[in-house]
Amino acid sequence: MKLTKIYIGLSIAVLGLTGCSRVADFQEDPNRPKTVGAENILSGIEVSAFSNIKAEAALASRQLTYINGVSREQYYDFQRGSFGTYDNIKQVEKMIEEVNKNGGKEYIALARFFKSYYFISLSEMFGDIPYSEAVKTNNFFPKYDDQKSIYKNVLNELALANTELSNLNLKIAGDIIYEGNILKWRKLINSYRLRILIDLSKRTDDTDLNVKQTFADIVNNPSQNPIMETSEDSGQLSFYNVVNNRYPFFNSNDLQTAYYMEQSFVDKLKTSKDPRLFMMAEKKTSTTGTVPTDPFSYYDGLKGSGDLGQNSTRASNGLASRINPRYFHDPINEPTLLMGFAELQFVLAEAAVRGWISGNANTYYLKAINASMNFYKVNTTDVTTYLAQPVINLQPGKEIEQIMDQKHTALFFNTGWRIFYDQRRTGFPKFNTDGPGILNNGKIPKRWRYPASEIANNNANLNNAIVKQYPGGDDINEAMWLIK
Repeated sequence: MKLTKIYIGLSIAVLGLTGCSRVADFQEDPNRPKTVGAENILSGIEVSAFSNIKAEAALASRQLTYINGVSREQYYDFQRGSFGTYDNIKQVEKMIEEVNKNGGKEYIALARFFKSYYFISLSEMFGDIPYSEAVKTNNFFPKYDDQKSIYKNVLNELALANTELSNLNLKIAGDIIYEGNILKWRKLINSYRLRILIDLSKRTDDTDLNVKQTFADIVNNPSQNPIMETSEDSGQLSFYNVVNNRYPFFNSNDLQTAYYMEQSFVDKLKTSKDPRLFMMAEKKTSTTGTVPTDPFSYYDGLKGSGDLGQNSTRASNGLASRINPRYFHDPINEPTLLMGFAELQFVLAEAAVRGWISGNANTYYLKAINASMNFYKVNTTDVTTYLAQPVINLQPGKEIEQIMDQKHTALFFNTGWRIFYDQRRTGFPKFNTDGPGILNNGKIPKRWRYPASEIANNNANLNNAIVKQYPGGDDINEAMWLIK
């Protein structure tokens, strides 16, 4: 569907719907749009939800380092977050309004998914958030819902979305992700359900949530709950060499001059002789320490917690690898992922290790690595050589660590904050905090502080939420219910 390449501008007409003039009160312009179809709003929602290439997340996740100043994310000095995602939820509500006027059950199901995705994204940042009373007309002081109830409701909403779509036999107009394919949407929704359930791994003792059984019920009933079967099912948004459709860091001078590979990340790939390194990084300009017979010796990085001045000096001396130039020279690059097939296989591998499902953990794990290699277009010979190393297979007692380390690599500069949240939950991969540049007393933050706008506009409900959750107050090191 060629027209799906044009993402931006499909919902611009919405802006004109609220305008009014005296002349318009007395005469009707036949060319003025009176409504915007749900299919036009959907495209803009998809672009927003699937845009998950975030440099700040790569810095916090010890994949990249930044040398043009002190990055709060890199040095773990997190500040107040934003509730801007509620604006995205409002767009989903607009889509629902159009459906209520003109019909379209498929958009109601997708709305359940997108609202769930956005609410979870907010809750992952802060903990308790406005949910049941959020974006309600004329309610300027929404109460905060506890995180457990949010997760429970979201899981119900996603299950309902899957069921609603299963009862439809049509093509979804305006869909730029799967070109209207309902089965692929069901696969993404159910795979996302599994992500949420694995995120609840610390809450398996909660009988009200029934995490392990719900996870197994999804996996063991593929006819009712289809999940991604190949990389073709990945939830991704592709880029095109068209204005407003290009890779977000295309022609970025900052990415070209200030972003270098993180040292521990590079060391990990060098140790395991991972060919994905060549796709992610550029050779350092200095030949210090290089060995002509070892292609991996031409790559190095800067320590994420290292002193900014020392990192800058090393970079100036050519002792560190920049991010691969294709990330700022190629207008297309890889797609941006909401959730990919490789991630799903890592989720299944973790679930198998934990005993939630009966599948073979190593099989899922190796399938995930294969999918990641294909995503980066690594040639088959190099993939085979890499996987033939005995150390790559899951080792008894180290399975979760290995799964997270590989997931860390697979989600390089993609899928937003996903690997950071996995590290917060499992302790892996290990992010260095021992360098002289580290802030926050060497601690990895667990959350963001609530927005200043809430202090000004919804202070009573905000304070109740903080007191209820966090004994130490609205602090970045306080643990939310999800990870206690």
